[in-house]
Amino acid sequence: MRFFSDNAAAAHPAVLDALAHANHVDTAYDGDALSTSLDAAFSDLFETQVRAIWVSSGTAANALALAALCPPFRGVVCHRDSHIENDEAGAIEFYTGGAKLILAEGAGAKLSPETITARIGEIANDVHRVQPAVLSITNATEYGRSYAPDEVAAIGDLARARNLRFHMDGARFANAVVHTGATPADLTWRAGIEALSFGFIKNGGLSAEILVCFDLSIANEIRIRRKRAGHLVSKGRYLAAQVLALLEDDRWLANARAANAGAARLANAAGPRLIHPVEANEVFALMTPDEAGQLRAKGFEFYDWAAGEVRFVVSWDQPQTQIEALAAALVAL
Repeated sequence: MRFFSDNAAAAHPAVLDALAHANHVDTAYDGDALSTSLDAAFSDLFETQVRAIWVSSGTAANALALAALCPPFRGVVCHRDSHIENDEAGAIEFYTGGAKLILAEGAGAKLSPETITARIGEIANDVHRVQPAVLSITNATEYGRSYAPDEVAAIGDLARARNLRFHMDGARFANAVVHTGATPADLTWRAGIEALSFGFIKNGGLSAEILVCFDLSIANEIRIRRKRAGHLVSKGRYLAAQVLALLEDDRWLANARAANAGAARLANAAGPRLIHPVEANEVFALMTPDEAGQLRAKGFEFYDWAAGEVRFVVSWDQPQTQIEALAAALVAL
């Protein structure tokens, strides 16, 4: 009974069906009918004209977006616990050609205008210090917290006032949309976001993510950078087919809704053990090594996090029987 990562979840059956339907000769790279339909599909979803670019990983989406937004001699302000800082092996620095990550604080891995201003205020405005050029936030965050539209907009206002670009890592964007009840537009470009890494692999996809460019001027550069970075796959229709299948009939939202509901059930069972409010599909709980061992002896798999902390992640396809079994085991501890 695996609760260690939604990266390991199965692909949605509609995704597999879409791959089979795409299994015919078409133009290579991103010139096929499916790939060329992405701009229109995502423009409809976000209620504005966008450029939608497929890549094969969230790391590539984040790194390519930030490379287009940040010059190598400047910096990206992000949370100390962000994925781009802790889990991408220096990909941002590599793709940007050396830009520095400037680490800020905030509860639940969320940034705020106050924490951003405090961190930027520590940087002397002279040639001896790397100056910030971009703000990057994660929605939902690495601790399962979701930004509401007004929170994103407040940071967007700060970005405009400070002449900073604004990026969102949306590996679990679907979970944030479901939790907040906001429209994708209100959580992104209407709040100032210029580029979004839209996650599908954690939410029923197989091997495809989308980099959404709300600033159309960076799209061509990202496409050039994608090729140079080795992410222009020759049969791009298979990546496009996956995300289009998940957009159809709002499957991406249904999947996220199921995962969030499962996490909420576990949160209720965990009670006072909870470390962070559960606002997506991740549950962080206080637990001794002995208690964690008891759960593992019953067949539950999950990650140890910090000392005395564990993380459970509910996948879109997590069987309800497993969720209820873990909930009962948590209550029994």
